[in-house]
Amino acid sequence: MQDPSITLDVSILGRDYRVACRESERAELLEAVQFVDRRMREIRDSGKVNGAERIAVMAGLNIAHELLRSKSGNGSAAAAASFDTSAIQRRISAMQSAIDRAMAEQDKLF
Repeated sequence: MQDPSITLDVSILGRDYRVACRESERAELLEAVQFVDRRMREIRDSGKVNGAERIAVMAGLNIAHELLRSKSGNGSAAAAASFDTSAIQRRISAMQSAIDRAMAEQDKLF
């Protein structure tokens, strides 16, 4: 059985993106979108970082830092227990693919 590709319209920090993913990855992609949107809103609302691009970079760095801490065992036991590394790696790959596709489409507009 084939896993068809679908297109989703998502919103991150008030900006709309159209992203493609496999049907089987839909739930994970939507969860990743919600997670990234929440983290970016937290950073924006802190008032310390301005601009969507800077907020996105800071969110990415914070998420990567948490992942690396949990993998190295330097994080708290609760933080490490809350991360399923393989699921996170799948989500990051899905997000990276989605972002690459969205950015390619956005570049066509300019």
